[in-house]
Amino acid sequence: METTPLPPQEPTWKAIVRLMRWDKPTGRLILMVPALWALVLAARGVPPLPLLIVVIVGSVVTSAAGCIVNDLWDRDIDPQVQRTRTRPLAAKSLSVWVAIALAIVAFLCAYGLSRYLTPFSYWLCVAAVPVIVAYPLAKRVFPVPQLVLAIAWGFAVLIPWSAVTGGLELAAWLLWGAVLLWTLGFDTVYAIPDREFDERLGINSSARFFGKQTPTAIALFFLGTAILLGLVGLVMGLGLTYWISLAIAIGLWSRQSYQLSLYNPPPKLYGQLFQQNVVLGFILLAGMTLGWWV
Repeated sequence: METTPLPPQEPTWKAIVRLMRWDKPTGRLILMVPALWALVLAARGVPPLPLLIVVIVGSVVTSAAGCIVNDLWDRDIDPQVQRTRTRPLAAKSLSVWVAIALAIVAFLCAYGLSRYLTPFSYWLCVAAVPVIVAYPLAKRVFPVPQLVLAIAWGFAVLIPWSAVTGGLELAAWLLWGAVLLWTLGFDTVYAIPDREFDERLGINSSARFFGKQTPTAIALFFLGTAILLGLVGLVMGLGLTYWISLAIAIGLWSRQSYQLSLYNPPPKLYGQLFQQNVVLGFILLAGMTLGWWV
């Protein structure tokens, strides 16, 4: 089995960028997408510019904080996993104290941004923090830790929506459910390549939990996502553009489910499918934005 070589000594600033995963924008964008969905839908296609900036910056700094917390929890596990052994804490490119300081700074930035939201949205931000911090621990004690991650992702819907409307209506909860299932789907795909290492280390994942039925579970998660997004469109009276974007998403999710069902898919497939879901997210965002007029 091939191993990924440790990176050569790198400048501290580069290690910090990698710790926050800012060198891998795909993971940052896939958190930003549900927040933008909620913002656009709640604002009926025209989100206020200041709130749009707060949501975008907030998703970036919150994602950075979550990545740092994850690496702090996993700093003794990551060196034993091929995909993660070059992370800064695993490779000892940064100290634990530097990582803790960076996490505090990221959370403080998120706190500062949350003060621009409504009181209800602010308290939703507060409620999200324990879930973000607990997710890495869930991998050790809960059989489907991706569900905890999905709940954390769900706050990206509830916070912007309530920031626009002051509350949460039916469409918000339908969108929350769609994001929950979508996250379970794409993060289970992401977990498949690590299944061998997780089993050896005793780490839980949805890919381990579902075993041979993992492709079926992912297909059902995507199906549930599509159904709930369809209900969102009906409840909010979105136009043709939205339904075209949802049809494209359903087609691509169907193709992904078929690819995962094939015997012994190539290892690179899982990363490709994860990236495709980011593209799908922005296709749906375009449909949601234009769906108020077309």
